[in-house]
Amino acid sequence: MTEREEIRVAGLSEPISHYTDAVRFGDLLLVSGAAPFDADGKVVAAGDVVEQTRQVLRNLQAILQTVGADLRDVLKVTVFLRNIEDRTRINPVRREFFGDARPASTLIEVSALADPEMLVEIEAVAGIPSSRR
Repeated sequence: MTEREEIRVAGLSEPISHYTDAVRFGDLLLVSGAAPFDADGKVVAAGDVVEQTRQVLRNLQAILQTVGADLRDVLKVTVFLRNIEDRTRINPVRREFFGDARPASTLIEVSALADPEMLVEIEAVAGIPSSRR
């Protein structure tokens, strides 16, 4: 029987609502929207979508590492951007972190995110290879 496991990552800021960093179910990891927060829960690089994206992806990496996975194991991302035109600015950052791995992806422009200084948020679904379970 597969069990559900809630994942909280030391060093990441506390969730701002009723959720956890990720939920593991068998070989799937569902990651809550990673935000550009530092460990103290402050938005980094106000006004800079590129640096915020780097922080988001560092936070995503930390969550994945907790279960022995990495960005190559990400199957799907959903990217929420305050300005859809920032897509071309964050694509190089995605390549910087994901390398040759290309997850399925959905991009959505939103009018607001949880903190008014946030410009980007990324949620993910990852598969945890059996060699790392």
